[in-house]
Amino acid sequence: MVDNRYATALVIACVLSILATVYLSVAIGTQHWYQYSSPTVRGEANVSELRSLYEEFMDGEFDEKTYSDTLFRLNGTVGLWWRCVLVPANANWYKETDAKMVLECRSFSLTQQFTPKYKEPGNHNSGEDMLRTYLWRFQFLLPLVSLGLVVLAGLTGFCACLCRSLAPTLGIGILHLLAGLCTLATVCCYLAGMDLLHRVSMLPDKVDGSLGWSLYLALISSPLHMMASALLVWAARSHSQNYYRMTAYRVA
Repeated sequence: MVDNRYATALVIACVLSILATVYLSVAIGTQHWYQYSSPTVRGEANVSELRSLYEEFMDGEFDEKTYSDTLFRLNGTVGLWWRCVLVPANANWYKETDAKMVLECRSFSLTQQFTPKYKEPGNHNSGEDMLRTYLWRFQFLLPLVSLGLVVLAGLTGFCACLCRSLAPTLGIGILHLLAGLCTLATVCCYLAGMDLLHRVSMLPDKVDGSLGWSLYLALISSPLHMMASALLVWAARSHSQNYYRMTAYRVA
């Protein structure tokens, strides 16, 4: 028989875990981790240049400098799996002042996720930037590890429910703690990687960068996993202590 306090803690932990997992899943699948705000385009020469950047962005070979410059100039957004630019929906390209804008996106392939970063973006002769390379790889792998840990914790909890046992609760709590730490590490790696990118590839004049809502979702999911972990660990430890006390009382 499970005490009401433990049952309540387990229910709250499950709700927090579900919310955290949903938030993290949405964050991984969306592109609004970092966004750029570019000034209005004026002049035919600028329009031609931006059209060329856009075409290279959509159809050209993968190159960090090319897609970064396009993101800077076309109100781009970039996430863990997607990079997008905001362009006019029609073919006239900025000739209409009230043109409808649409978001055009390209995904990072698995091969591109593991592509080395260079000390000078776009210059393969400048040498590999190991720090940026591994920060990028960690920001891609860690959220998948986090989701994997949560899935494992869910399967363990389901089996524990079938067996009507609280014994695995401590382990499930530790898995949630590790998932929260992986998510927090993902955000840290992403922010550090973007800061290093902006040091080697300066933003153009009047272009501003800001954090997007996808990153905040990932940031929120980390403490939710940790709170779920704390409740699960508390329930497991308290139930264990009470069980041993009851056993000792019966023996006495």
